[in-house]
Amino acid sequence: MVSGNLFHCRKNSWPPEEYINRNTLQLFDFDSAAPPEHAWRRKLNSNANLLREFSVTFREAIKMVRLGIRLWSYIREEASHGRKAPIDPFTRESCKPSAAQGVPLGGMGSGSISRGFRGEFRQWQIIPGTCEGSPVMANQFSIFISRDGGNKNYASVLAPGQHEGLGKVGDQGISSWGWNLGGQHSTYHALFPRAWTVYDGEPDPELKISCRQISPFIPHNYRESSLPTAVFVYTLVNTGKERAKVSLLFTWANSIGGISHLSGDHVNEPFMTAKGNPPVTFAVAACETQNVSVTVLPCFGLSEGSSPTAKEMWDKMVQDGQFDRENFNSGPCMSSSPGETLCAAVSASAWVEPHGKCTIAFGLSWSSPKVKFLKGSSYHRRYTKFYGTSERAAQDLVHHALTNYKRWEEDIEKWQNPILKDEKLPEWYKFTLFNELYFLVAGGTVWIDSPLPVTNINENQRQLTNVEYTDVKVTEAEVNNKQGTVVEHTATGHHRSVKLDPQNDNEDVGRFLYLEGVEYIMWNTYDVHFYASFALLELFPKIELNIQRDFAKAVLSEDGRKVKFLAEGNWGIRKVRGAVPHDLGTHDPWNEMNAYNIHDTSKWKDLNPKFVLQVYRDFSATGDMAFGVDVWPSVRAAMEYMEQFDRDNDGLIENDGFPDQTYDAWTVHGISAYCGCLWLAALQAAAAMAFQLGDKAFAEWCKTKYLKAKPAFEEKLWNGSYFNYDSGSSSNSKSIQADQLAGQWYTASSGLPSLFDDFKIQSALQKIYDFNVMKVKGGRMGAVNGMHPSGKVDESCMQSREIWTGVTYGVAATMILAGKEKEAFTTAEGIFIAGWSEEGYGYGFQTPEGWTMDGHFRSLIYMRPLSIWAMQWALNLPKAILEAPTINIMDRIHLSSFSSRSSQNESGVRKIATKAKCFGNSVFNCAC
Repeated sequence: MVSGNLFHCRKNSWPPEEYINRNTLQLFDFDSAAPPEHAWRRKLNSNANLLREFSVTFREAIKMVRLGIRLWSYIREEASHGRKAPIDPFTRESCKPSAAQGVPLGGMGSGSISRGFRGEFRQWQIIPGTCEGSPVMANQFSIFISRDGGNKNYASVLAPGQHEGLGKVGDQGISSWGWNLGGQHSTYHALFPRAWTVYDGEPDPELKISCRQISPFIPHNYRESSLPTAVFVYTLVNTGKERAKVSLLFTWANSIGGISHLSGDHVNEPFMTAKGNPPVTFAVAACETQNVSVTVLPCFGLSEGSSPTAKEMWDKMVQDGQFDRENFNSGPCMSSSPGETLCAAVSASAWVEPHGKCTIAFGLSWSSPKVKFLKGSSYHRRYTKFYGTSERAAQDLVHHALTNYKRWEEDIEKWQNPILKDEKLPEWYKFTLFNELYFLVAGGTVWIDSPLPVTNINENQRQLTNVEYTDVKVTEAEVNNKQGTVVEHTATGHHRSVKLDPQNDNEDVGRFLYLEGVEYIMWNTYDVHFYASFALLELFPKIELNIQRDFAKAVLSEDGRKVKFLAEGNWGIRKVRGAVPHDLGTHDPWNEMNAYNIHDTSKWKDLNPKFVLQVYRDFSATGDMAFGVDVWPSVRAAMEYMEQFDRDNDGLIENDGFPDQTYDAWTVHGISAYCGCLWLAALQAAAAMAFQLGDKAFAEWCKTKYLKAKPAFEEKLWNGSYFNYDSGSSSNSKSIQADQLAGQWYTASSGLPSLFDDFKIQSALQKIYDFNVMKVKGGRMGAVNGMHPSGKVDESCMQSREIWTGVTYGVAATMILAGKEKEAFTTAEGIFIAGWSEEGYGYGFQTPEGWTMDGHFRSLIYMRPLSIWAMQWALNLPKAILEAPTINIMDRIHLSSFSSRSSQNESGVRKIATKAKCFGNSVFNCAC
């Protein structure tokens, strides 16, 4: 239940002194043990409330009844083939979602494990597309303390014992352990990719404990950031008068979440392995030093028949504080039987002198080298390029982590400090900016080693990906840019740059996938990537460019297999040549695209313009001419494809009376503010890119169409205050759409001239702020998608009445670019207050697609909120983009008496490509 003061109390500061005693903070003021000044914080005894899921109204249900029946049938059909449908609103997870998340573990794309703020290891996504939300409660850190004299002994799991199934009398499993931590004096501090848990006198009043969790998420480092490993560094400070023997225990179940630990055929040895399909190996370790002694127990069980049992393991630690040294030579244990759980334990022990300090480091790694999709090829994950595919990789990874984590921290701090120390930025923004990046680890990411599959695709699949489009024929080219382009940026108080690769300009960084959300299992959903992509462009630009290359190839491909579209019940082909796909697939990404089958997305009006806008933004920001030449045929094809939707020859594309854009439940008629604005921006971007690549004729064609479309757009939609939702006559045609200036957002983000007069931009943004933001709980929830000019929320469909988190961040970025920073941060702060604050709904580290005004969520752990990085992009534009308006490429495109794309300046493109030394075997051939 949300407290009543959520929307009446603004808290802009979260000083650590409010959570931890000041003296304790001073004791940890070394070795990065103290939590940072800016962080997301929770007390460990905070109540992890269950989250409230979205439900449709009776009127909405009536409208969607046919869709529901078709979707139910489709889900059952997929299940009969052993597959999970990409969207399944009828199945609920056994683990109800709660406000208990924290910073996830590991790098990107190698399988992820999240860790709740109370210490639970949960949200397992080792197998692509599968998320097991339930915590594995045997995975714990525990502490055993004895002092000279023997009268002060403590033994406790370092997590509050507030879980079902604990405390069973006579149990030989984990309920027999000491779940003694209350949590009222322990706090969690999160600043992704690190987190700190501070035990301020719990369980021993005279021992202060700090545990910091470190993962190798390091921008522009394409090696370390792919590693599936994490480190936990414990700092112990003894404030008592007697020396203390402290033993820390790390226990780990041979499990990949859910009930996988009961499947049998698991094996433990001094370095754990888990056999299955696909094979997964875990390694848990501690760093032995002159002061720290490490022992292991390779195998124990959770049931009475185990030898030893979890209770016997615990009793051994209580008595001795360590295991037998000869366990290192014990070798593999017997394979587990179905229903039996195998666990392992590592103990690290040290004496801490009175007023002394000690550091103990533990490591965790996992290795699942092969990714196999249900209907497609197998691939090796990115990290295998450096660590191979053998079972020993997990051991090598954990050793690497324990010997390199300090260097990781230095790199992380170097990246984060300029933003954290910028006094002009609100505190909540600083740590939320970094914490929203959790999705690049926990969003089901898959990062493969190379563009080639491990197993060959069959001939039918090979034919589906032939690159050919009417007048444009392309053969794949080897692209090499040996100049190492670096574009300098200006910043408030610091200096940054977009670097394609700081070490090796020719490095192949492989291919990258991330889910639309853990409930919407589709890879690289493109209409959503439009919002999220700012994070990748800023932090891992080579990944971003490769994603755009994947979609560029997809534009020019066709898949003629028949698909039933569930909203209308009609049939069509899976992938139309010239149309940007909605996604790269579910069960066979890259080869079987468009897993989404609610609507026929080849008729959507936003995907193609979004492709052109993203490509131009990336091209403009990185200055990578090789990339521009590589994708140019697809940009042309995407623009030409859209001509069919300009049915009255006014230069504008028309919507077709169904939800033919990212708001896929919100019907649009005629010209729409959202798609029309994107189209205007795409015409500008395509014209500018054509001009820079030497395709002068196409630049003229785009500019001619733009000059025709812009006045038509304003005439049909501008009402003197804002742009109407659409040009139709429905009850919501004059609604105020929060996202109406999406095209202007990208135009300003890419250095192109504004689409409209400044008065219109300022007026529309002010209207959105006054109505969509401030009329919803006083601005404490974000921007509602639709609002009637009367001040009443547009309830024409479920999406019009929702507040979309990622869209709100995008609107805030648009405001920043228009000089309305105060309104921008107030708008975005609503997402923080309702989603992340202590008084909010509990969506930290699981930001949903959206919520309603009463806080009911839809689609947790969603891609679009990464668009908070669009705000940072707007605050800190690259130098090339800042200077672009002084050039104004549109003014340099001179229209001839005959402007037609049929007279493409092929020689101009060839000349540019030759200068870039990247044209290779590519052919640009356009017939009249």
